[in-house]
Amino acid sequence: MNNEIVDITIIGGGPTGLFASFYAGMREMSVKIIDSLPQLGGQLIELYPDKYIYDVGGFPKILAKDLVANLVTQAHYAKPEIHLGETALSVTRDGDHFILQTDKGVHLTKTILLTAGIGAFQPRKIGLAEEADFEGNTLHYGIKDLSMFNGRNVLVCGGGDSAVDWALMLEDIAESVSLVHRRERFTAHETSVNQLMASKVNVLTSRAVKAIEGENGAVSEVVLAQKDGTEERMSIDHVIVNYGNISSLGAIKEWGLEMDRNSIIVNSRMETNIEGIYAAGDVTSYDGKVKLIAVGLGEAPVAVNHAKAYIDPKARLQPLHSTSVFN
Repeated sequence: MNNEIVDITIIGGGPTGLFASFYAGMREMSVKIIDSLPQLGGQLIELYPDKYIYDVGGFPKILAKDLVANLVTQAHYAKPEIHLGETALSVTRDGDHFILQTDKGVHLTKTILLTAGIGAFQPRKIGLAEEADFEGNTLHYGIKDLSMFNGRNVLVCGGGDSAVDWALMLEDIAESVSLVHRRERFTAHETSVNQLMASKVNVLTSRAVKAIEGENGAVSEVVLAQKDGTEERMSIDHVIVNYGNISSLGAIKEWGLEMDRNSIIVNSRMETNIEGIYAAGDVTSYDGKVKLIAVGLGEAPVAVNHAKAYIDPKARLQPLHSTSVFN
C-alpha cells in the first residue's frame, strides 16, 4: 500500500481524465490516474487511433492518436502518479480520505474523480457463428492501422458516426468501400451523412449481414439479406463492424452511486451522491447531457474546482485564468 494520501485520484485515462489531471495540476493538487487499459487514451487509442476527431475546439480535425498525445503531454503538468492495467474494485471512507481498493493494491485519496467513459467495454458483434473465424485477421471491430486496407475491397457495417467516418476515411485508401446499415436512416451527424451520400462509397441500407464466407481467416464473400428475404453476395476482403460497444462500470456500480442505467448521476458541480466523489465525461448523466469529447473537457475543470474547494474550503472556487498562471 502507498501510504501517501493524494488530493485527487482520477479513475479513467481517456481525454476527460487526462485534461482533469492537467487542470488539477493548475490547482496545485497532487494527482493519481488509474486505468484498466495498458495505455492512456481510452477508446481513442484502443479502438480508433487513426480516426479523425472533429468535435474538439481549436482542431478542425485531428487524428485520435495525436489528440491523445497532446493530452498526455498536457496531463503531465500535474506530475501524476499513473497506474495502468489496474481496475478499481471498492472504496471506503476513513476519516478525511478514501481507501480505494484495486485488483493490484490500495490507494489513499482525499477525493475521487470518475472519468471512466463507458467503462470496460467489448465490441457489439454481428452475431454470426463464423464471426470468430475471421476476427483479428480480416474482420475488425476497431482500426489501428489504415494501411492494411490499401487496395482492398472493404465492407463497413453500421450507421453511426464511427461507421460513416471510417467509410469516408477509407474512400481514398481502399479499392472499394461499401457501407451496409440495417435501417434506412443513419444516426451519424447530418454533415457526415451528407458527405457519405456525395462520396463514392457504395451505401446499402435496410440490409443485414447474414453470412461471412472465406478460408484460413480471410474473408472472400459476404451475404447480405434484405427485409423481404432477398439475398445478395459481395466479394469482400475486409469487414469492419461498428455496432457500438457493450459496456459496464464493473465493481464501481456497487459503490452506492446513484445511477441512470450505466451512467452516474451528477449535479451541476459534477458531484455524485457520495460526498467527495465526482464524475465527468461520458460516464455522467444529468438533464440535457450531451456525450461529446468537448463536453467532457468542459466538465473536468468543474469537477476539479469543486474537489479543490471540498479539500480546502478556503480555496478559490474560481481560479486564476491559465494566462495568469503561466505568465
